[in-house]
Parts: sequence; C-alpha cells; structure tokens
Amino acid sequence: MSGHNRWSKIKHKKEASDSKKSKVWTKVIKELTLSARLGGGDINGNPRLRAAADKARAVNMPNDTIDRAIKKGTGDLEGVNYEEFNYEVFGPGGAAVLVEIMTDNRNRTASDIRSVITRHGGNLGASGSVGWMFKKQGLIVFEKAVVDEDKVTELAIELGADDIRAEGESLVVVTEPKEFETIRDGLKKAGLPDPHSAEVTMVPQNVVKLVGKEAEGAVKLVNALEDNDDVQNVYSNMDVDESVLESVG
Repeated sequence: MSGHNRWSKIKHKKEASDSKKSKVWTKVIKELTLSARLGGGDINGNPRLRAAADKARAVNMPNDTIDRAIKKGTGDLEGVNYEEFNYEVFGPGGAAVLVEIMTDNRNRTASDIRSVITRHGGNLGASGSVGWMFKKQGLIVFEKAVVDEDKVTELAIELGADDIRAEGESLVVVTEPKEFETIRDGLKKAGLPDPHSAEVTMVPQNVVKLVGKEAEGAVKLVNALEDNDDVQNVYSNMDVDESVLESVG
C-alpha cells in the first residue's frame, strides 16, 4: 500500500493545483448528476451523492452549481444522461491500471481512451483482467506530525476500523466502504484534526515496483488518462519513487 499512498499524495497535490481548472469541475458535476439520478437528490440519504458534494466543496464549487447538478440528475432541470463503465489496462512494466469512465458518448470516449493507451505504451486488457487486483476500501490519512499515533489507533479500533498503518510520514486508517463515513465523522467528533485525505477508493492488493523508463512511461500513461474529461478516476498498482511522480507529474 506504500506505493498507493505516495501516488495518492501526489494526486491530491495535483488536484489542489488544478482546482480552478474547468476539467476538475466538469468531472465533479458529472458525479453529482449521476449520483443524484441513481440514488436520489437527498444528500443525507444518498452516500454517493454526499461524497460527491464533499469533493465539490473541496474544489471550491459554489453551492448553486452543486444544486443545479443535483437537479439535473433528479430531472428537475434538463440535463445530460451519463453512463459509467471501466477500462482495464496494462501499462509499461506490467502496471495494472483501472480506469473509471463517465460519458454521454461511449463511442467517442472509447476511441479517445484507446488512442491514449496505445500512444503511451499500454495494452487494453479483457474484462476482469485487472479489476481483481483492487479492493474498494475507505482510507483516512493523517500526517503523523499533527496527531498522536496512539490516540488515532485507539479511536479507530473503537470505531471499527479494519486496520491502522504507519506509512512513512502518514498514518492510514483503513475501513470498509460502508463504515467509512461513520469512522471519519467519529474521528472528527473525537477532536482529531482534519485528515490529509479521506476517500473511498480502489486500493491495489499488490504493487509492482517500477524504475527508470518503465516508471516514467507508466506515470505518463496515468496522467494522460486523468486528463481526459470522460475519465473520472484512475487507479494503479505501480510503486515508483516519489521523485518520478513529481518530475513527470
């Protein structure tokens, strides 16, 4: 998981620096709209929508923009119908890459994504060839420097966390997806500072260490996929040095 955590930290830095770019808002608006269509417009009764709204606020999206996206999903306003599906990809060095798509035009998206994969030395895998390598989990990440490790561990265990792991400068609380919000909110109510990151994500169950050109190529592939407006999330099991992530990213 150490590779995953390093990748996540760079990704969050990238999202923070890109927060004013329209592509970030476009992806969040899609998630708000589809979440509302599938589960209803009540944030308190729709966990997926609540998570999308949290992300929208994290990138400084105004409340009226959030409300419009939700109303388009519920049908109160005219909107676009999105569908979601995954691509499973093998990148340079054998890195596994899981790509979550949300689009209103499957044919356009399929052509664009295949072009990105080919251009960056990847190969499209069959259904199921990559997905089995990942597990959906909640990750709540604290910086060790701002928390008491023993206190976090004790509280997380009491709240029902699956695991607590020290990874470099971070302390990671691992949860089942359905327990994520309860544990995150419980830690906050106990007086802990805001985590560095908190999300339900796809966590690789094994990692592939990449170096040199393979590491650079795999990171470039993931970055190119993330830059596509129809790509909501990209997950990889690559483990590369942080210097590579920062220089290529």
